Amino acid sequence: MKVETDGGIHGLGEVGIPHWGGAIDQALEHLSEIVIGSDVLATEKLWQIMFRAGFFPADKVYSCAISAIDIALWDIKGKVFGVPVFKLLGGPVRDKVACYPHVQGIGTSALIENCLAAVDSGWQFLRWHLPSAFEAGLSDDARLIDPRRAIATTVDQVAAVREAVGDDVGICLDVHTRLDTAHAIDLCTRLTPYKPFFVEDPIRSENRQSYRTLATHVSLPLAAGEQWSSKWDFREVIENELIRYARIDLCVVGGITEALKITGWCETHYIDIVPHNPLGPVSAAAGIALCMASTNVGVQEMPRAPGSYARDLFPEQIEWKDGYAWCGDTPGLGVELNEDLAHANKAPLNSWPPVLSRPDGALNNW
Repeated sequence: MKVETDGGIHGLGEVGIPHWGGAIDQALEHLSEIVIGSDVLATEKLWQIMFRAGFFPADKVYSCAISAIDIALWDIKGKVFGVPVFKLLGGPVRDKVACYPHVQGIGTSALIENCLAAVDSGWQFLRWHLPSAFEAGLSDDARLIDPRRAIATTVDQVAAVREAVGDDVGICLDVHTRLDTAHAIDLCTRLTPYKPFFVEDPIRSENRQSYRTLATHVSLPLAAGEQWSSKWDFREVIENELIRYARIDLCVVGGITEALKITGWCETHYIDIVPHNPLGPVSAAAGIALCMASTNVGVQEMPRAPGSYARDLFPEQIEWKDGYAWCGDTPGLGVELNEDLAHANKAPLNSWPPVLSRPDGALNNW
């Protein structure tokens, strides 16, 4: 999305749940009544009004809308002062940010091949998710997942990839909330010898208390938070140190303004951030800006190398080389949009992700 000022400066933002586009679009329209005519530099004040002025605290739909607006306002703020956003966040504490790509493959052989190709391209971290039966090469049904078989396949895959790439490459395994607590404990126990960098979203996210059970039984570093939409959602796992990596999604959690607060809170508990970023160049730039200005950073999710895709739609993007990304000296976020092309290729506002089911027909998390 785009926010414009009466002075001719514009900023770009991005929302984190594309499947809910219709509802979020309505939230953006509603929130625009607050933002239009306001001081674009007053990001904290505007965040508080957008989150609290409706009496009921913002839910995920409104938080996604707030995120997009807030990121765009920070982009504008950087352009107003003629500096990149990371310099407004305290300035750089590092020159570049280590990133990991999305790798996958139908079957273990294809996965290994893709992992080796990623390492050869300079990536020092790898990420894939707990496979469905189709992704594991065990079924033609793309909607089927059997947790017990998925665990066995995942352990075999992690062992094979570890042997193929060596000990220096970080393995980031995304369970994608596809398991229950008992299965997650079983998986983590069996993965311990292969030393993954972290295991992400091992269980569903609604009940943060359940991470206490995992922390009691699991020694591997756990990462979570991409589905949480405010600092309050993170409170329990940070204060009780139930995770080692915070998966802050700047396009869901309330933008840069809220992500800064969560990052500082994590620092007091020696928890590193690993920002969630399955989206586009604006989300990537916001995450990298935050990481460049934060001391407690593990690694940044980067599905594809910046600048390697969508150059017609986003002719200006952040920099990338040999597994690292960084923001240059361009004022703002350093990303620009071809609006004419965007308007000509609008995606549907509402959609559904794949609906997975277990062998008995019960629904399983995507």
